[in-house]
Amino acid sequence: MNSRRPGSVVIREVGPRDGFQNEPEVIATADKIRLIESLGRAGLTRIEVASFVRSDVIPQLSDGVDVLKGVRLPTSVSRAVLIPNSKGLDNALAVREYFDEASIFVSASETHNRNNINRTVEQTMADDRAMAGRILDAGLTLDAVIATSFGCPYEGRIPLDRVLGLAERFAEMGATEIGFGDTTGMANPAYVSDFFGAASERLPGVELTAHFHNTRGQGLTNAYAALEAGCASFESSFGELGGCPVPAGSTGNIATEDLVSMFEEMGVDTGVDLNLIIDAAREAQTTLGRKLTSHSILAGPVDWTGALGGQGASVGA
Repeated sequence: MNSRRPGSVVIREVGPRDGFQNEPEVIATADKIRLIESLGRAGLTRIEVASFVRSDVIPQLSDGVDVLKGVRLPTSVSRAVLIPNSKGLDNALAVREYFDEASIFVSASETHNRNNINRTVEQTMADDRAMAGRILDAGLTLDAVIATSFGCPYEGRIPLDRVLGLAERFAEMGATEIGFGDTTGMANPAYVSDFFGAASERLPGVELTAHFHNTRGQGLTNAYAALEAGCASFESSFGELGGCPVPAGSTGNIATEDLVSMFEEMGVDTGVDLNLIIDAAREAQTTLGRKLTSHSILAGPVDWTGALGGQGASVGA
């Protein structure tokens, strides 16, 4: 076994935020609450519940406060929110008692950052620094996210030093966790391995989180490469919900149930009940009224009991 592979990992579920915000329809508040509570029952200890974005920009998340106030989760679950700017933080702190950690973010790509939030990278980082102090003063855990860490559809390759330089600045602000987003699915396993090796050297003591999309079918392979490089923190979305509108045809984040299945089969403990997370994904599929793209929804867990008894075996390899 690779000596850098951790024996256990933490998975943060981002479907209720990153997943729901990219759905074409607005999901009813009661349905969101029911689905989030099913995620809590599955054993996930970190769930991104909402985002304090403008409702006219992302109407799918306009009921974030109602969801935060209505959801009932075990005390072991850390409730996270994404905060885009100081105005959003004002709104978030008004209901501070309903969540435990706050995420600030920037894109490593200047073009993507402008297109995403209509600001330069430096303007965003200046606001992030101002927010970081207020978040810490409120007794919240501060997380940071760097989008397009592995490539940008507008600018192409993003220098590793640029990404890690931004990460170091977030660490200086007090972020104890930094997530690296493969926003449009441009990462490959070889680069992921090198990336997390370099990141662990430059960011000692910081929790490094991998966030991959399955745009080109390499999401789980990239997660495996990050794991082998020592990464013990991952983000995923049940049912493979979410994604990015660029490029056209992008699929969602890697599916939580597929990630859990892979890790558990490798002997890496996730703390998540695979059957229950599959049930949650199937419930989301029913709620949305269309098939979702995770593999485990269809296939279910691996069955090592030989229950089929030789019935219906395929011909050939």
